[in-house]
Amino acid sequence: MSDAILTERRGRVLVITMNRPEAKNAINGDLANGLWAAVEELNTDPMLTAGVLTGADGAFCSGMDLKAFAKGEDIGPIQKFFANGADKPLVAAIEGFALAGGLEIALSCDLLVAAEGAKLGVPEVKVGLFAAGMGVIRLPSRVGYGKAMEMAVTGDPITAEEGHTYGLICRLAEPGSALDAAIELAERIAKNAPLAVAASKKIVRATLGHTEDQLLAIQGEMYVPVFTSNDAKEGPAAFAEKRQPNWTGT
Repeated sequence: MSDAILTERRGRVLVITMNRPEAKNAINGDLANGLWAAVEELNTDPMLTAGVLTGADGAFCSGMDLKAFAKGEDIGPIQKFFANGADKPLVAAIEGFALAGGLEIALSCDLLVAAEGAKLGVPEVKVGLFAAGMGVIRLPSRVGYGKAMEMAVTGDPITAEEGHTYGLICRLAEPGSALDAAIELAERIAKNAPLAVAASKKIVRATLGHTEDQLLAIQGEMYVPVFTSNDAKEGPAAFAEKRQPNWTGT
């Protein structure tokens, strides 16, 4: 993995840092490929239950690195991330700003924690583009139709405080403490059974754009793997024995 992405394990939580501070963590080939590699690590390691995604040096991400794009750098993996996110809960920790592709990265996460005063927006229309990394698709479900339309067609950002009132931001933090707040939230998630957490996430995400019958089918696919798992046996045993469960993710 390149230096554009740093990872750190904190128990069952993987902290992923976009590390291009000289470019305000803009998306180039190294960052795109490194981010997808980190997400695959989170997805495939049974000892990891949740992740936190943040940016270095007081900023989340400023969007696409247009110089890298012009040079033809491979940023294909970022499209995989926009489309799929992570299989396990991923918490965005936003300081400073998350703009254009930066907000689309945040919208690909499951929970957004932001520092007060942070700016969030999709300004692509100001340069003749639109937020094609699923930004304009996901915004209505996060902030409502009216606010999503306003953000998309004006290109004007909102503050983290405003995003909190619309439900886009799940938790506000003091400037400089978004990462700590996001890690605390991820650690709360990681106390729970990994398979059950992943299944719950998948079902909640599926409520966007699926009928009740489709949701029941998706839930049915999750039932046997979760309810017959070793963790499903460990949870009740630990409860009965008044001890902390030892989750294995199996």
